[in-house]
Amino acid sequence: MQPTEMRRSTAVDGFRLAYDDHRPHASPEVAAAVLLHGWPGDRRDFRAVVPLLTGRCRVVVPDLRGFGASETPEGTSPADYAAAAQARSVLGLIDELQLGPAVIAGYDVGSRIAQAAARSRPDLVRALVVSPPLPGAGDRVLSPDAQREFWYQAFHRLELAEQLLDGNRAAVRSYLEHFWTHWSGPDYVPAPAELDRLADVYARPGAFVASINWYRSGSGTVAMSLAERPPAPSERIAVPTTVLWQEHDPLFPRAWSDRLDDHFADVQVRSLDGVGHFTPLEAPGEFAAAILERI
Repeated sequence: MQPTEMRRSTAVDGFRLAYDDHRPHASPEVAAAVLLHGWPGDRRDFRAVVPLLTGRCRVVVPDLRGFGASETPEGTSPADYAAAAQARSVLGLIDELQLGPAVIAGYDVGSRIAQAAARSRPDLVRALVVSPPLPGAGDRVLSPDAQREFWYQAFHRLELAEQLLDGNRAAVRSYLEHFWTHWSGPDYVPAPAELDRLADVYARPGAFVASINWYRSGSGTVAMSLAERPPAPSERIAVPTTVLWQEHDPLFPRAWSDRLDDHFADVQVRSLDGVGHFTPLEAPGEFAAAILERI
């Protein structure tokens, strides 16, 4: 696979996504996979997955709007970071690089954006490979156990989050470490050096607020779960979908997988035993294998 340097996409709505493009030496027409990261991460969330796809497909890994090295125009509003808006940038990148139809794979924020892309432009999406969040939680998201986990989504919508965290590296690092340790499975320990790197990225002035604009746009699980309604059968996501549902994700219990058929026309659910929230880092082999099955 050819070495890559970070590139930036053509602007969509003024946003230019930073991305890595891993292309096989031969067969330039090979199928492609686009990998979408979560919060609080960036495109390096897939550092263990990309080598497993080497030589099998083209792999494009962007920083989403408001994350990593992606460029943000002046005067944005939270709506510019919502799932549908984020999907426009991802689909624009697929169009620009002539990747479609591509497998879109993601977890956390990236999962929601992958689903939005498949609803908007199924012609550009070969298949989805996603981990939660997924539709179907409904008002179960208001249960006491769920609310003990989802407190941060309400906090992110307060100005207090910006006042306490934005630009404060020590506070940002402690905050990110909480989620990386609490959401991960029992056998995964985030590397201190990687937490340091993420703290540097998220502590740049304005960067933390840009990342939480996802929640301020109403795209967090609590807001979306309460608003969602099962679509008509003809409106279900039509592209083939593989769901990798983790055993130890405190945000998304496996019981919440029971309504996926109401939202997807063709869905397979696989359990990842021993795995927490960060699927591409905790189960890179299973994540890569699911992608290759859909290429």
